[in-house]
Amino acid sequence: MLSILTINVQAAALARAQNLLTWLLQRDDHVIILTETSNGPGTRHLLTGLRAAGIFVTHQPSIDGDRSCAIASRIPTRPAPDLTAGISLPGRAPAVTLDTHPDVTILGLYVPSSDRAPAKLAKKRAFLTTVTDALTQLSAADRAHLVVGGDYNVISRDHQPRYPGFRPFEYEFLDALTALKLTDVHRTLHPELQAHSWIGRAGNGYRFDYLHAGPGLLPHLAAAAYLHQPRLAGLTDHAAHSIDIDMLDAAVSTVPALGRPTLLRRPVLAASHFEGSTAVTVKPCQICAGWQDTFVTEGS
Repeated sequence: MLSILTINVQAAALARAQNLLTWLLQRDDHVIILTETSNGPGTRHLLTGLRAAGIFVTHQPSIDGDRSCAIASRIPTRPAPDLTAGISLPGRAPAVTLDTHPDVTILGLYVPSSDRAPAKLAKKRAFLTTVTDALTQLSAADRAHLVVGGDYNVISRDHQPRYPGFRPFEYEFLDALTALKLTDVHRTLHPELQAHSWIGRAGNGYRFDYLHAGPGLLPHLAAAAYLHQPRLAGLTDHAAHSIDIDMLDAAVSTVPALGRPTLLRRPVLAASHFEGSTAVTVKPCQICAGWQDTFVTEGS
């Protein structure tokens, strides 16, 4: 099972980053997309701690203090610069390809927020436009095993409750992903639920955080959930969002000093999808067995 998590870390200060790191290391996600990272000591502590645990981290700090996005992976990665070359704010859009079979590419996104000020709207529009252009320029084969995820700072046209103030270009971003056959994993697996990942001060819920998967992964989507425990514990102001894709680890090894998994062979598509074979599932880390039992998995 390939497990992917996205979580907005809310530019965590050092004390909160320490607690976030503890929470993340007690989980067994293969890939973590961290949105709203910063150049501050909290983000440095978080990323340094992940690297110290043997996790591969991709992060491009902003030269002007802008917020950014990072990808952390327990599976070895290689850069995917062709995907992000034309994006207006590359620090908000890291991309890596996992050493899996078939290759799975991850594009993390932290879309700029907007308070309707013209300059902020222009910044957000340019980012969404250039991300859409970059995805459109990919071949269908390259999009087949692509996962896009993060804090998009947009809602769908049929979001409940309905909110005024969102511009057409914001709704159009999700429409564009659908047109490119990138599937909203949670909506596909739970079409009857209106999830919320950020709750405003007045108690209004918004679904800002997403994970989309390419058509080659669609038959293998196994689970999707919004995890409100970190939000309720004050680690961040967003729920985390996780998905499982039915891939299995051929072999794992535990690093004795840290109790963390090291993949020895490439994860492959689960055998249950091939005729006449038997499925085997190996989770790469069992140190936090039972932790997910405490999570609230629906955000309305």
